[in-house]
Amino acid sequence: MKFTETRLKGAYIIEPELIEDERGFFARSWCQQEFETHSLNPNLVQCNISFDKTKGILRGMHYQVAPHEEAKLVRCTKGAIYDVIIDLRPQSSTFKQWIAVELTAENYKMLYIPEGFAHGFQSLENNTEVFYQMSVFYHPECAKGIRWNDPAFQINWPEISSFISKRDANYQNFA
Repeated sequence: MKFTETRLKGAYIIEPELIEDERGFFARSWCQQEFETHSLNPNLVQCNISFDKTKGILRGMHYQVAPHEEAKLVRCTKGAIYDVIIDLRPQSSTFKQWIAVELTAENYKMLYIPEGFAHGFQSLENNTEVFYQMSVFYHPECAKGIRWNDPAFQINWPEISSFISKRDANYQNFA
């Protein structure tokens, strides 16, 4: 596996190293030892799937607060997404900065999102499926969010979406 740290400290793009032959390929998509070597949280306790029927659906920006902050490993298994993370760690040198990564079924890339980050994405194709691995169990009392179009971050989404849940549309601004 190839680990590339993004400009947001602790967030990584992870690419499987493909061992190819005439049948196709084999690759590891998870290795506890390699995550520990890169000082990433290796504790994965829950897996989730998200499916979007229509291109342009926007989900996020979600996070969990203490004592149940979560790290996530995200991969697009069908279709494509524009995956966005925001560093919400006040002590971080990249506090309030965001990045976006295109994750597709064809590029096999994964995004490791450390604790203290908000996460959201927009589907770039119809029938898009996203697979999440989580470091903690879901705790609704700790689930929070900020608006996808919060002026504090000025995220450049691929398109303006009319497909946003009421919950996501009604989050408060970060400020």
